[in-house]
Amino acid sequence: MTMLSTNRNSNRVETTSIMKANRAVLQVVMAQQTSDGAGVNLKRSIGKHSLSELDPFLLLDEFRSDDPNDYIAGFPSHPHRGFETVTYMLAGSMQHQDSNGNTGNLTAGSVQWMTAGRGIIHSEMPQQEDGLMWGFQLWVNLPAKDKMCVPRYQDIPPADVQEYVLENNGLIRVIAGQSNGLEGPVKDVVTRPLYLDVRLPEQAQWTHPIPSHHTAFVYVFEGEGYFGKTETDPGRKISSSHLGILGRGDTLMVETGDHPVRFLLLAAQPLNEPIARYGPFVMNTRSEIEQAFQDYQNGRF
Repeated sequence: MTMLSTNRNSNRVETTSIMKANRAVLQVVMAQQTSDGAGVNLKRSIGKHSLSELDPFLLLDEFRSDDPNDYIAGFPSHPHRGFETVTYMLAGSMQHQDSNGNTGNLTAGSVQWMTAGRGIIHSEMPQQEDGLMWGFQLWVNLPAKDKMCVPRYQDIPPADVQEYVLENNGLIRVIAGQSNGLEGPVKDVVTRPLYLDVRLPEQAQWTHPIPSHHTAFVYVFEGEGYFGKTETDPGRKISSSHLGILGRGDTLMVETGDHPVRFLLLAAQPLNEPIARYGPFVMNTRSEIEQAFQDYQNGRF
């Protein structure tokens, strides 16, 4: 297991500066082209060498292509233990199946929040031979006390994701947490996440509260905008395929210029626990990773 890394703060970005009302952007990270599964081409912003994790977030991938060669092989059966996987689809269709007999179809606008817990084997396979396949997969860590919980799914159809229109004709989809009095359909997640899909037109401004103790970031996937304006910081321009790590504060301010922007806003309670990860397993110690491999090989998932 030479690839195993056990750490408490690996590539951790310090966000404990003096609190201000508005969150500034501390760092901008460009997503890198890579592949996963059976050869699915994607862009990874969290889970790579320059940003291995952002507590409690472990990975963020964007997959987007209208070339079936980039996605048709999908993600055949593979195990997970110790964390949660979140799939959010913008276009296309992906079917999931698992070792407990669960099955479902993720279509455009749908969300799946899977708590792997003590262990599950699942697959995610495209249900189309051509056309656009576009979405995101996020990994969120579980605290030590919950890593061996019973696995569960929250499969959420598009109609259950509430959204609202801003006065400037922007559009907000609320996947988890609260926004403008609406509550996302994802429930009972220990890290108390906020997950929004935000679209703003050109020449617009938008401010949104974020729990001050949460780790937070934005990922821009269309257009560009200016993020993190404070009393002493004019904000930073972030364009498509870039992630912005936010500092401490209570709110985020976003402005656009001559171009619209669409981005994910994500925030969650940090765990501040040691991380041991190897492939599809994320635990707290090396011995727990070794136990996960033994359990998987002995058919205990």
